[in-house]
Amino acid sequence: MPVAIITGASKGLGRALAEALAARGWDLVLDARGAEALGEAAAAVAAHGARVEAPPGDVTDAGHRADLVAAARKLGGLDLLVSNASALGAEPLARLAELPLDGLRRALEVNVVATLGLVQEALPLLRESPAGAVVAVSSDAAAEAYETWGGYGASKAALDQLAAVLGVEEPELRVWAVDPGDMATDLYAAAVPDDDDPRPEPAGVAPAFLRLLEERPASGRYAAPALLEGRR
Repeated sequence: MPVAIITGASKGLGRALAEALAARGWDLVLDARGAEALGEAAAAVAAHGARVEAPPGDVTDAGHRADLVAAARKLGGLDLLVSNASALGAEPLARLAELPLDGLRRALEVNVVATLGLVQEALPLLRESPAGAVVAVSSDAAAEAYETWGGYGASKAALDQLAAVLGVEEPELRVWAVDPGDMATDLYAAAVPDDDDPRPEPAGVAPAFLRLLEERPASGRYAAPALLEGRR
């Protein structure tokens, strides 16, 4: 069975991707900081028949990243790494003039530094896979200037560039930065608590990621709404 690591997998898009992959025969290593929520997600994913390893921890911790890769090795290898864990930098979001610098550092550490650290840890297994792939969950805030989204958007723009260079340096892998579009998630609610407009559920966005895995287009940046519409 193929094996995936998914960070930030206890809820939202991470959990939706985990359940979608498990339903298609994948075994999974799931990560999140909250042990209780992660345990609930792991049980739901395992109900699809998947083997699941779910060590709780913070992706900024090098020891935890090593544990995630060791868990994948225990399951037989690694075919997909999904970097989904994210930090906003401020909750609710703030204009750059008021953005706490410690918050920006946290966003960069989680969204960029920890992602690269996990990729570095996982590369030996990914290179052994006949269809190794990395998915970096990006944002339209990485490419568009939205008021109050500056810190988070800057971290995701850095993530996009990291993914682009990785795709060049590792031509045998597929490396996709994916903008999932608007979703109804706890992250968005924390970012903009006064915005209660309806948004798609993460389960409705997951098929865009599955399309990438099925069709394996060239490494690059993709938008989930376009993938869902049959475009790239």
